[in-house]
Amino acid sequence: MTCPDKPGQLINWFICSLCVPRVCKLWSSRRPRTRRNLLLGTACAIYLGFLVSQVGRASLQHGQVAEKGLHRSRDTAEASFPEIPLDGTLAPPESQGNGSTLQPNVVYITLRSKRSKPANIRGTVKPKRRKKHAVASAAPGQEALVGPSLQPQEAARAADAVAPGYAQGANLAKMGERPWRLVRGPGVRAGGPDFLQPSSRESNIRIYSESAPSWLSKDDIRRMRLLADSTVAGLRPVSSKSGARLLVLEGGAPGAVLRCGPSPCGLLKQPLDMSEVFAFHLDRILGLNRTLPSVSRKAEFIQDGRPCPIILWDASLSPTSNDTHSSVKLTWGTYQQLLKQKCWQNGRVPKPESGCTEIHHHEWSKMALFDFLLQIYNRLDTNCCGFRPRKEDACVQNGLRPKCDNQGSAALAHIIQRKHDPRHLVFIDNKGFFDRSEDNLNFKLLEGIKEFPASAVSVLKSQHLRQKLLQSLFLDKVYWESQGGRQGIEKLIDVIEHRAKILITYINAHGAKVLPMNE
Repeated sequence: MTCPDKPGQLINWFICSLCVPRVCKLWSSRRPRTRRNLLLGTACAIYLGFLVSQVGRASLQHGQVAEKGLHRSRDTAEASFPEIPLDGTLAPPESQGNGSTLQPNVVYITLRSKRSKPANIRGTVKPKRRKKHAVASAAPGQEALVGPSLQPQEAARAADAVAPGYAQGANLAKMGERPWRLVRGPGVRAGGPDFLQPSSRESNIRIYSESAPSWLSKDDIRRMRLLADSTVAGLRPVSSKSGARLLVLEGGAPGAVLRCGPSPCGLLKQPLDMSEVFAFHLDRILGLNRTLPSVSRKAEFIQDGRPCPIILWDASLSPTSNDTHSSVKLTWGTYQQLLKQKCWQNGRVPKPESGCTEIHHHEWSKMALFDFLLQIYNRLDTNCCGFRPRKEDACVQNGLRPKCDNQGSAALAHIIQRKHDPRHLVFIDNKGFFDRSEDNLNFKLLEGIKEFPASAVSVLKSQHLRQKLLQSLFLDKVYWESQGGRQGIEKLIDVIEHRAKILITYINAHGAKVLPMNE
C-alpha cells in the first residue's frame, strides 16, 4: 500500500481509519442502536460513498485526457495545407516542358495513398508578407504612383507609345476610372525604367507538375509569366468604348525605348473585367486559340491593390475604327449574308460579287460558340436585342436598346484580325456574364450558324471540362484567390457546364453540323 502524498488524501485516509472500524463495531455489537450511533454510522457511510465517487471520476478524467492528447497529435499531423494541382506530380521537377525553370519557392508534401475523400487541389504554405502602402517615398532611381490624378501629359512622357487597335488621348477622370499621377524621385528623368519593382521574386504563375497543361503552349506560359511577374516600366492612358484603360509597359531589354514594340506591353483593365482571365483559359481548353493571353495582377497603385486583369498587347492587330472598334465594318444584315456565302470554305476563292471579306467562314462558328458560353454580347448583339439587359449594361447606358426594330443595320463591334493573318479573327474584350439565368440566354448569337467546331464540341460533351478548367485556372494564383479559391471557381464552372448542355441540345435540335475546323 502506497502512502498518500497530498494533504487532501491524508485527511481522507485519516477519517476512513476512524469511521470504518467504529461502524463495523457498532453494527456487529449487541449494544442498543441509539440515535447517536445511527447518525454517526450514517454519516460515515455517506462519506465513504463520496470517496468512491471521487475515485471513479478521477480515473475517467485521466482516460479522457489521454485520449484527447492522442487525437490532438493526430490532428496536428493531418493539418491541411493550401492546394496543389489535381494531376500534378509532387516531386519538384528540374525544368518544365515549356522551357521555363521552376524557382525553388515551394515545399513539396507527400500525401498518404489511402484517403476517404478525393484530394483537394493543394498548394504550398507561403510566408506572410507585410502590407505595403500605396504612397511610398521615391528612392533615387525609382518612381512611385500616388493618387488622386494621372495627368495625360505626364503619362505621355512616361511612355511614348501608340497602341494600334485602341483609341488614344482620353481623360481618365471623364471615363469613370480612378485617376493617378506619377511621382518622381530626385534626379530621375521622366520615363525612367523600372519605377515599380515587383513585390516578390516568386512567380504568380504556379506550375507544380513536370509540365504545363497540354492546351497551353510554351509561348502562352512565357507570356503569362511576363504579364504576371515582369517589372512595370511605364504607364500610358488609353481608352476604348468599354471605358478608360491603362496601357502597362513591361520592362524589356536593358536600354530599350519605353514604348510598345521594343518593350512588351499589357492592357490593364478594371476589376469588374476579371472574367477576361476565365475566357482566355476556356478558349485554350476548347482548342479555339483566338484570345490573347490574360492574367490577374495586383498592384498598390491600381484600384487600391485589388486584382485586375491584364491582357497582352499585340502589335500585329490591324488598325481599328473608333466607332465599332473593328478592322472590318459589318452590319448584322451583312453578317447574315456572309454566313450563307460560306466564304473561303474548303479552299474555294469567293466570287467578287459575293461580298465576302477576308475572314474565313469557320471563324464565325468559333466566335458564336465562344460568345454563347460566356454570354458576350458586345460583338454580335451590340444593341442587346437577344436578351433582357440590365440597367448597367452598355447597350442600356448608351441608349441602343430601342434600335432593335431595325436589327439589320446594327453594326458589329470588336471584329479584329491580324495584319499578317486576315483569315482569322482575334477575340478581344471578352468580358463574360455568369449571372444570366437560363430563361434569359442570348440565342441571337447562334443565329445563322449551321456548323460548329468539332474540337470544342467534343470537349463540351466530355466529362473533363471541369477538371481541365480547374487545372488551368489554378495556374493563375491571383485569379484563383480573388474568386474565393476552389469553391468560387466551381460555381463559375457550374454555369459553363450548364450552358454547354444547352448548346449541345440546340445543336442536335437544329441539325447543325459538327466539323473539324483546323484549317
